[in-house]
Amino acid sequence: MKPRSESDSNASGCRSQSAFALIDGNSFYVSCERVFNPKLEGKPLVVLSNNDGACIARSEEAKALGVPMAVPYFQIRKAFERAGGIAYSSNYGVYAELSQRMMSVIGQFSDRQEVYSIDESFIQWTGFHRFDLTTLAVDLRKRVKRWVGIPAGVGIGATKTLAKSANRLSKKHPDFKAQGVCNLLALPEAVQDTYLARLEVGDVWGVGARWAQKLQSLRIRSALDLKQVDPGWIRQQVSVVLERTALELRGIASIELEEAPPPKQQIISSRSFGQPVTSLDELSQAVSAYTARAAENLRAQASRAGALTVFLQTNPFDPKEPQYYPSITIRLGPSSADTRILMRAALSGLKHIYKPGCRYRKAGVMLPDLSAATVEQGDLFSELFDPAAGIIQQADRERLMTTLDQLNQKLGRGTLWIVAEGFQQNWRMRRENLSPAYYTSHWDQLPVVRA
Repeated sequence: MKPRSESDSNASGCRSQSAFALIDGNSFYVSCERVFNPKLEGKPLVVLSNNDGACIARSEEAKALGVPMAVPYFQIRKAFERAGGIAYSSNYGVYAELSQRMMSVIGQFSDRQEVYSIDESFIQWTGFHRFDLTTLAVDLRKRVKRWVGIPAGVGIGATKTLAKSANRLSKKHPDFKAQGVCNLLALPEAVQDTYLARLEVGDVWGVGARWAQKLQSLRIRSALDLKQVDPGWIRQQVSVVLERTALELRGIASIELEEAPPPKQQIISSRSFGQPVTSLDELSQAVSAYTARAAENLRAQASRAGALTVFLQTNPFDPKEPQYYPSITIRLGPSSADTRILMRAALSGLKHIYKPGCRYRKAGVMLPDLSAATVEQGDLFSELFDPAAGIIQQADRERLMTTLDQLNQKLGRGTLWIVAEGFQQNWRMRRENLSPAYYTSHWDQLPVVRA
């Protein structure tokens, strides 16, 4: 291991003059289920992945029963239910709605916010020396709980990496768990170091399992070790990304707040089927539906796709079944975000790769080669650019897609859809324990109060 650096003289950047806070919902999916069903409070509860497969969220009571993260539910179902445990299917529509509400409340506490994930948000405070940030964080946490119903933890630090570490302490360490807030800036640096020494390097934000193994081989085993090592040496031995992490642990802000997330470089829409699918008709419906979702996301980030890949997959865990994992990429000519054009390409590709006699468990589409919708490469040989009617035709297509998106946003996803997506959709993923959508997206599932 390289001798520890005695100063920051070789480090780029400067000491952060701002405070960062990371706020995230505790066991977010579980908390969302409890918002509308208070009877679930205090009970062992898990939320399951697609097709009710694995446990992807656990209440504290479920963790106390020894339920591991990502364990297949069928392995623990009998024992879990005997212990009074309850399992719910993932209700992504409700979770997304509550996430938007939570992020909106968090945004009231700072004009600089980065929505990092469905249950996490960074905010940045400047001029923080004028405020008691611990009290401010407590108020933020109370407002999220009161207005949205989600319990949250808050971590505060001089950088995003330190805020992430503080957030972990706010949930795990008894010194902070009761209040749900850990403000590292309120602690002397020597005290901060005692907590960083207890944080394994693999648990530092952005390190990951592969780099953790590399760092441990260099005798860097804790967050404190990574903080104290020479950042330039880390860049040489591992990567420039971990150099920034080491600088961040020193309080040198090296990772900027992303208030406007950059557009995705590719978009994937895929799901496992609730039951094996064999017919081309059902596969066509599924691929059409996935293409519609991908196109919706494409337009939401104001992009167009220059190609589309469609793929199929049989069950890799059943060696008795024929195995088949085909894919095909179709160039689109002019880039497009029109659902109908993308769907036409997807169905054409599906016909080329479909093989009868296989029991397919998964299908999906991927949109690579993305470009901004404002940048358009013409094609003299495309029907979209007919010299006589091409411009008007293209404008009509864009207005149609805009109307489709606006109606589905206002009245709920699936209000309008392309008929190729089908009606019965027997291939949809299995969700046997799905909670109601309540008032978040379906009027017919409004709770009824009787006198």
